[in-house]
Amino acid sequence: MDTLLSALTGDFLGTPIYFWVAFIAIVIGLLVFDLGVLHKEEKEISAKESLTLYAGYVLVAVAFGGWIWWSRGSQAGLEFYTGYLIEQSLAMDNMFVIATIFGFLAIPRIYQHRVLFWGILGVILFRAVMIGIGAALVHSFSWILVFFGAFLIFTGIKMFSHQDEEPDLEKNAIFRFLQKHFRITKKLDGSNFTVRQPDTKTGKLALYLTPLGVALIMVETVDLIFAVDSVPAVFAVTQDTFIVYTSNIFAILGLRALYFALAAAMNRFRYLQTSLAIVLVLIGIKVALVPFGIHVDTMLSLLGTIGILAAGIFYSLWKTRNEPDVSAQEDPTQGQLEP
Repeated sequence: MDTLLSALTGDFLGTPIYFWVAFIAIVIGLLVFDLGVLHKEEKEISAKESLTLYAGYVLVAVAFGGWIWWSRGSQAGLEFYTGYLIEQSLAMDNMFVIATIFGFLAIPRIYQHRVLFWGILGVILFRAVMIGIGAALVHSFSWILVFFGAFLIFTGIKMFSHQDEEPDLEKNAIFRFLQKHFRITKKLDGSNFTVRQPDTKTGKLALYLTPLGVALIMVETVDLIFAVDSVPAVFAVTQDTFIVYTSNIFAILGLRALYFALAAAMNRFRYLQTSLAIVLVLIGIKVALVPFGIHVDTMLSLLGTIGILAAGIFYSLWKTRNEPDVSAQEDPTQGQLEP
């Protein structure tokens, strides 16, 4: 018993191990409850259910942040909430791209949750690797934050100047790579990501990707690309690896739950990308100033991010108040997997 207590109170990346154990247990519990109870059977998720599920994830994240605040102090708690909000803000754009992928591959709503759920497992793994590398670089070369900041500023400016452009998935490098190197079926096979069927040339059974499998790979790839922005952004708030990682994962869990509500009315958030671009630029400036000993107050960062994001959302809803909700799934592109 003493050995177990000693192990749990030991440190891993500057944080007591029992914090990591508690976090992993909560995430596993949420995923098991999501797949094993709420979505044991394949079904379409309504906007109302999506919002309810999102509210549940937010409550869990808020409670977890409260535990950090109580056990590690107000500064650590503020850093968690700020990192959580920044990740939610920046990953919002990711949700719109995912909706475009589903529309492009004609993935029915009934199977979209399966892609998003299993995609979470990749997020948990890949974010751990990226944050681990980022933390190692920051701790070894503090000046690298200047480059992080410059990259975020550049990305924000680029996002602002290209905000009206739709992603051309027909020419997407990942999609073209999959078409070239993998066998892909033209039609779905239920909820399967892969299927065995006779090869068109040899007649022998071969493993094929289904459009659902293609969607999963593309969604995972998109998350990796967006993580290049969001992970350095959270390092602007704190260099505590535990807070960076946990705030990232809780934010993504919540947004994946919110996806179905967002996808039902994509056109209503037309100006949100502008506010996200502004957030990126301001965070980039904050990151770049850290190596020079200039630190922007965490509470100011939190309130500023909330204000800019809220302004983007409310302005979008107001400007599009007379428009009907248009889902990215209303008219999905058909036959995109034709050779």
